[in-house]
Amino acid sequence: MKYAFQSDIGSHRDENQDYVGVFKNKKNVLFSIVADGIGGRQGGDVASEMAVSHLGYLFQSTDFDDVTNAIKWLQIEVTQENDEILETAQKYSDLNGMGTTIVVTIILENQFIVAHLGDSRCYLFKGNELKQLTSDHSLVNELIKNGKLSPEEAKNHPQKNIITKTLGISSNSDIDVHTYAWKVHDQLLLCTDGLTNMVSDQTIANILGGPLELEQKCLKLIELTNQAGGRDNVTVLIIQAEDEVDK
Repeated sequence: MKYAFQSDIGSHRDENQDYVGVFKNKKNVLFSIVADGIGGRQGGDVASEMAVSHLGYLFQSTDFDDVTNAIKWLQIEVTQENDEILETAQKYSDLNGMGTTIVVTIILENQFIVAHLGDSRCYLFKGNELKQLTSDHSLVNELIKNGKLSPEEAKNHPQKNIITKTLGISSNSDIDVHTYAWKVHDQLLLCTDGLTNMVSDQTIANILGGPLELEQKCLKLIELTNQAGGRDNVTVLIIQAEDEVDK
């Protein structure tokens, strides 16, 4: 298994509230997470760092290597982390209302789990085709699904940044979880909306399908984001299956 990640402040923000991490448990199972903080200058940064560092630390002490136990662990720990973020926000007035999006993957022998809250995304690049595996928890996406808004109209909608599910902010931490097959040469892209709001799916596919090493692909995607305006923090994490999926 190969992976690389990169995060950047962008061209218009004063600080980077994205957070990213990759961790392995005692059975060498890979856990990756990208988070995009919400809720004020300090609060968003604290929430995203809490989510990544706490969940990553807890994952390292686990010893499962099957889908059932991985999903059970994820659902329990995300709920507990949601409670912890809420409690921390209540203790400190400058953190009140903080939260974060999260998108995570757990990669097992020939399968992987994707779970998310918010509008940070996971894509699968397979056979030169890019497929979005997550569905944004956002107001505009709900309007699209209900037929009240077209994808083109959503791109510049004034309420584009309204998120309907997050980690923190509310007691609803019911995370969406799905499982997929995982084969040699497949690539997973986890990213914040700083990338997807600025760079098209076709451009992303062109980079993932190109000859660059993973680290250079991450840097290129961030470069293209900032060239397009870089209105937000941007984080990209790419994972690639090498051998018959690594054990």
